[in-house]
Amino acid sequence: MAGIGPLLPEGLRNRAHPLRPALAGEVHARPPLPLAAPARVLHLGLLLDAGENAAEYDQLAALCRHAGQPEPMRGTKHVAIPLNGAAHLIWEKRTEFSTYTLYLRRQPGAPLDDRAAGLPLPSGWLDTLPGKLMVSADVTLLAAHEPEPDAALLQRLFDGPTLVASRIASKHATVWTDFFLGADDTVRFLVHDCGLSDAQRGRAVMRLLEIETYRMMALLALPLAQQVAPRITQLEHGLATLAGRMVDVAHESEQTLLREIAGLAAEVETLAVETPYRFGAARAYHALVERRIAELREERIEGLPTIGEFMERRLSPAMRTCITMAERIEGLSRRATRMANLLRTRVDVSLERQNVELLDAMNRRSHLQLRLQETVEGLSVAAITYYFVGLVGYGAQALHAMGLPVNKEIAIGIAIPIVAGVVWWGLRRFRRSLQKDGLH
Repeated sequence: MAGIGPLLPEGLRNRAHPLRPALAGEVHARPPLPLAAPARVLHLGLLLDAGENAAEYDQLAALCRHAGQPEPMRGTKHVAIPLNGAAHLIWEKRTEFSTYTLYLRRQPGAPLDDRAAGLPLPSGWLDTLPGKLMVSADVTLLAAHEPEPDAALLQRLFDGPTLVASRIASKHATVWTDFFLGADDTVRFLVHDCGLSDAQRGRAVMRLLEIETYRMMALLALPLAQQVAPRITQLEHGLATLAGRMVDVAHESEQTLLREIAGLAAEVETLAVETPYRFGAARAYHALVERRIAELREERIEGLPTIGEFMERRLSPAMRTCITMAERIEGLSRRATRMANLLRTRVDVSLERQNVELLDAMNRRSHLQLRLQETVEGLSVAAITYYFVGLVGYGAQALHAMGLPVNKEIAIGIAIPIVAGVVWWGLRRFRRSLQKDGLH
């Protein structure tokens, strides 16, 4: 195959999408470390705040310098650091936490209940790691030639009230644990290899550690669910009370009721903003726990619950509680929105009814004003005619006094209809001119 050139021409390769290498390498990220038996694996998970990322990289860089390894680049998500001998430290950066997994060689036949073995890390390095400790697990891997622990040894190794065990990987390994924080504040796993390859051992140990890590991260939502449950119940009662008041609400209190519903809806939306990330993360972590348990391919050991059965009884109810709280908040938000829309519609209908009544009243008032205006115009015609006819009478009387043959009464009689007609026509034209200007 040495004579075969590259399949893609250089011009096409130069036009590759800038994210192509990162996307192609994503499926190969965080590979499990092949593991020889016997071994011991220590695993830590720390929750970090946004401002602690720089301190975390500084600690990794210090460890790399101590081990004579190149320092990791800023923004790296996965670092494998070989330490003295066959020890390795693998650091992984997740969305909201980081994990430190230390792989150690274990001497065959070393006592299983002796956990005081020295760690190949700088003195005090673990104490300076930033973040809050969330996960601490200790996996002891027995080689195939080592004897399987008996009941008395298992009782000494595990402090929890429930011992969990199963055959995994098609019965090529046996695992025991209690998912209990022991005297050293660590959850212990014991794995007996019965014919796994190095790669299979690495994958099996990684799955067990991920089950413990994602279990703890999923349970992080349970205190929040317990905290918001009384608030949700109170809001549900408040919403039910407001719904009852909506059935027979007086017109004058509709606005008040709408303000109360808007205030309750604001409280619900505050909950909906505070909780979705944590509850959504819990669902995702729980799904990962179930996936990793399925990958173990467990088979029952008589008298002991499997990991899957233990999680179904202990973890699943907590997750259902979180899911129920999330659904209750979402349902509250929908109901509050529907009630607000319904009441707002009623208020709008009431306002429209008031507007119609107001327009009817304005129309009646306009008709009355028109009638009054017509009456006033009639009186105005009479008054103006009276004054003008009086002037005509005075003029006729003056002409008669001057010796002209003018009869005052006849002059007044003739002037009345003429003056009245002219005044009426003038007022009518003036009113039409004002109406025309008002339309424009």
